[in-house]
Amino acid sequence: MTEPLSITLWFDGQAEEAARYYTSIFKDSNLGNIMRYGEQMPGEAGTVLTAEFTLNGMNFVGLNGGPQYKFNEAISIVIHCESPEEVDYYWDRLTEGGDPSAQQCGWLKDKFGVSWQVVPNELMTLMGDPDREKADRVTQAMLKMKKIDVYELRRVYAGVK
Repeated sequence: MTEPLSITLWFDGQAEEAARYYTSIFKDSNLGNIMRYGEQMPGEAGTVLTAEFTLNGMNFVGLNGGPQYKFNEAISIVIHCESPEEVDYYWDRLTEGGDPSAQQCGWLKDKFGVSWQVVPNELMTLMGDPDREKADRVTQAMLKMKKIDVYELRRVYAGVK
């Protein structure tokens, strides 16, 4: 992978597992090079050092760096969704085995501790409406949600109780 930018995710032994998991979820994805520790490297020879993968055109490197660092919500990966069905798909797949207490406003933590935001594109349109009353209703409704429910947001936007 010799792209100009890639995102490195630090794992404690699960880089290849994570790369395979993520590429099984995203339709436009591929697993790239798997690099292993050599005899003269600090990790156990033959185990995975890095796993390269691409998700929807974005390049990632999973690095098995050890237990020193953990993921937190300071960094998240945003999935922009075209439809409520797409929101459901990504939400359902990424929450499998994840942390249910870390789910709010479209944010979730997957089973590896990586934070994701599953965001319907329509949310930004509704929240950005020049009619501030409608936009504020949508914002307040969204703040109470875990997974973003576009159908509910449309009702709130329209003023339907």
